[in-house]
Amino acid sequence: MNAPDSRLLFAFYGDDFTGSADAMEALTINGVKTALFLGHPTQERLREKLPDLHAVGISGVSRTMTPPQMDAELPDQLALLGSLGTGIVHYKVCATFDSSPAIGSIGHATDIAFEVIKPDYGVIVQGIPLLGRYIAFGNHFTVYGDDRFRLDRHPVMSRHPITPMSEGDLRVHFGMQSTKKVKLIDLVHMTESDQALSARFDRCIEDGNEIILFDTLNDDHLMRIGELLHNKSQSAKIFGVGSSGFEYAMARYWRRQGIVEEPAPFGPAGPVDRLIVMSGSAAANTAEQIRYTVSQGFAGIPINTDRLVDQSCAEEERNRVISAGLEALAAGRSVVISATIGPDDPIIEKTRDSIKRQGIEQSETGTLIARQQGLILRELVKETGLGRVCVAGGDTCSYSLRQLDIHSLELLMPIVPAAPLCTTSSDNQRFDGLQVASKGGQIGAPNYFIQVLEGKV
Repeated sequence: MNAPDSRLLFAFYGDDFTGSADAMEALTINGVKTALFLGHPTQERLREKLPDLHAVGISGVSRTMTPPQMDAELPDQLALLGSLGTGIVHYKVCATFDSSPAIGSIGHATDIAFEVIKPDYGVIVQGIPLLGRYIAFGNHFTVYGDDRFRLDRHPVMSRHPITPMSEGDLRVHFGMQSTKKVKLIDLVHMTESDQALSARFDRCIEDGNEIILFDTLNDDHLMRIGELLHNKSQSAKIFGVGSSGFEYAMARYWRRQGIVEEPAPFGPAGPVDRLIVMSGSAAANTAEQIRYTVSQGFAGIPINTDRLVDQSCAEEERNRVISAGLEALAAGRSVVISATIGPDDPIIEKTRDSIKRQGIEQSETGTLIARQQGLILRELVKETGLGRVCVAGGDTCSYSLRQLDIHSLELLMPIVPAAPLCTTSSDNQRFDGLQVASKGGQIGAPNYFIQVLEGKV
């Protein structure tokens, strides 16, 4: 390994799988060699891979957790990352920052990190222009179609079923979850010279602010943030919160400066004869992808999720879906197995009624369904020996892939931003080397699943 590669540069914890894979992609395509671990990696497993890496990530599930659940999950994970000696530890959150004091609290996770890692200060780097996410004067704007909406007016995020965004100002939103003092470096400040910007940052910290939030409208802003934080991290320990914009900021700067080598080009992975798609996303974008894929010859297999969440008939429903999947795959067809098709699918209300009858918390619905989907996916892969699968939906990816005995992943090829194709490592031979594509609900064009099947951009 050359001298520039001799130090681990970056460590991150992702609050769900799709976001974690997004962060790994942002680093890897810019020459930052990265491995993503699922669950709780052992010290031995980490040390085995570290000599070949610039960055380490852990894919977690804290996006769906309550604060007490975070108290049980996060301290050991963050302490492990903090022990690796990097100047920056990142808590990777969704590009839409959706969270609440009760579920997926970004503020509570930050409070835990400050206690465990004891950083000199924190930063929030949330904007990611590549995905149409912008921060302007502290307010989060997100693209929808050809328009941009503040989050609390966004057609999807303002009506999120678990964590609807009712506040677009990240300082206010974060302030509902943590008492940490946040100071904004805004768009006007971002026009200052490098020296003046660095001095402003220092003054903000000296004035007693614990976290600095950056406005971000374009890639130049990200590059300046990357340079500033790299320089600060040489003498300070930084805890970062934010989207994969943080990874793009750091990795692009390291690449420009030659701190990491230019990455080799990523060629197409090439086609497979059949693909298994497992979708738990209720997003309209994913619904459009499902319909398009079925029109192209995939077998569409809806799941009766009202039965899947009912322990008295869950196994029967699971076996029904497995049988239908195996039958279609044996006939040479790819399959798309879906928990819902769009936000208005009647199955959603039927499933809520089923959950209510059983006395299960509404917030547990996604987790319960995703775990069952993982068992279905596991059986289909075992029985068919297929080497490529695709999973859609943040919770679905986070929980279903944990049923496949995967301990880590690395990037195989980008397909669309934030929805890459990865290669797995597992102690179970059946799942070692499995190719897995993952995507959040709003990511990708209508033909995304076809792109995964064909293994090309």
